[in-house]
Order: sequence, then structure tokens, then C-alpha cells
Amino acid sequence: MTPVIQPPAPVPGTALDLPGWTHTYAGKVRDLYLPAAPHPDGDVVLVVASDRISAYDHILPSPVPGKGVVLTQLSLWWFDQLSDLVPNHVVSLDVPAQVAGRAMICQRLEMFPVECVARGYLTGSGLVEYRRGGPDGGSVCGVPLPGGLVDGSRLPAAIFTPATKAAVGEHDENVSYDVVARAIGADDAARLRDLTLAVYGRAEAIARGRGLILADTKFEFGRATQGPYAGAIVLGDEVLTPDSSRFWPADTWAPGRAQASFDKQYVRDWLTSSASGWDRAGTTPPPELPAEVVERTQARYHEAYERLTGHPLR
Repeated sequence: MTPVIQPPAPVPGTALDLPGWTHTYAGKVRDLYLPAAPHPDGDVVLVVASDRISAYDHILPSPVPGKGVVLTQLSLWWFDQLSDLVPNHVVSLDVPAQVAGRAMICQRLEMFPVECVARGYLTGSGLVEYRRGGPDGGSVCGVPLPGGLVDGSRLPAAIFTPATKAAVGEHDENVSYDVVARAIGADDAARLRDLTLAVYGRAEAIARGRGLILADTKFEFGRATQGPYAGAIVLGDEVLTPDSSRFWPADTWAPGRAQASFDKQYVRDWLTSSASGWDRAGTTPPPELPAEVVERTQARYHEAYERLTGHPLR
């Protein structure tokens, strides 16, 4: 699908007045709109990716211009790459002009209450959990791993490490596969695990062929109640973007240290530096981001899109 130029996004926390659509929900990044009248495609929702950026469970006051376009266009590209593995929720791109390029009309799904995380490398919250096991090796979400692994280590095989879905302002919590099976049933849990690892495997191979390592990623799935996939598990939300995934340059990967990444690491690093003056453990919300941090983050998102798809965002 050909990316298109998108007009400036709304100020964070505000909703657009879109003809024929009613704003119903604002998440950390996305706004959802329901049709104001019966829609020809049935039970659908308009998903709009804003330029909001979040870090440490806070929505920051500074947007990253064009970020929502990158998220949407990259998700659409990935949906095409994965279409033979799992259906997705995109119905149409015939969206209002104000949100062209950053919005999709999607089938409404009965979402599973779980973040489906795949890890091929050890880092982030997985590393923290692993280290609790001591020098002989630990586990992540109940999956035992060998000893001697460090930050950035490649795992013997990709693992499924689910998490609970948290409300805006709260943090997802890693859980074991057994917890998921008890919550949604053994058959659906097994299907989500298998789909997650299959999609990760396909995406990891594609990214590696473009000089990138897909360290980990998270997916959201739901069950379709109508249309050609009624009753089937469908891939929803966004997919394999710098917001939901860790992409590392393969040529600089070196286990034992933090890796350069194509995501909002510039934002995290500045927020936790003395320059920001922000206390992550306090009650004061994060400050405005410096223009340089915004610009470097914007460039990193665009670079991720270009390296993966093979062409610049037009």
C-alpha cells in the first residue's frame, strides 16, 4: 500500500471532529471512533494513530510529528507480509481526509485480555525477571532459560511471554502461560501462543534480511464475530512498529550491554537523565521534550520504516 502525506495531527489529548464518526476512546497513542450511523462494512471502528508518545506509563506533553503516520503505514505493510499466517482487522482505508494516512477502518473484535509477547532476545522486563533466578539461570513468565545470559543475549528459541493488559497510566504485568489458559481457555491460549510465535518467526526473518534484529514484540488478537473471518482469531491493533517492538541494528549487536534501538529510546534516556529534572518515582508528570529529542526520535521512526519497507515514507 502506498503511504500518503498526512496533515498535522491534533494536540495530544484532544479529539478531532470527524464527519460521520463519534469519538469514543483515547488511549496512549490511538483514538477510536464509532460510526454515527450504520456503516456499509458493518460493525467497524475508525482507528486513528496520533502523534502522542508515552514513556514509563505516562503520555508525554510533546508529540512527535508524523509518528502516527509511521505507525499506521508500517502496520499496513506488515499486515500484508503476514496475511497468509493470520487474518487482520483492516477493512478499509476510506477514511476522512483529516486523518488520511494515519487511520484505518477496522472490524470490531472481541479482544482477548492478554498482550501476546514474543521474545527472541533477552532484554527489558524479561531480563529483570530472568536475573531474579541468580547465576544459574532463571525464567521468564515461567519459561526456564539457561544460565549465563546477559542483556541482549539471543535465546535458544523464541518464547511466548504473555502479559496482562493494563489501563492507560498503568503497567502491563508479565504472567505465565498457565494464567492465560485459565483466563481464556486452553484451546484459545494454545492458538494465541502458536500464532504469536509464528508471526514473530516470519517478522524476525524479514527484519534480519534488512539488517535489523527483532528482539521482542507484542501483538493483540481478537475473535471476529462477523464477516469472512467470523469465529476466527484475528490480528488487531498495530503490528511490528517501533512502539510495540524492539528493533536493533544487526551490525552493532553486542550482548552484555544495552543495544541501539529504533524506538523511543532517546525519549527514555533524556527523561531519566539529570537534564530533564524529572523524578520517575515522584508524582510530577514528565516535562516537555527538547526539540532535539523530538527530532531525533522522529528520524529514528522514519529510518525504521525505510529500512523495513525498502522505501521512504511518502
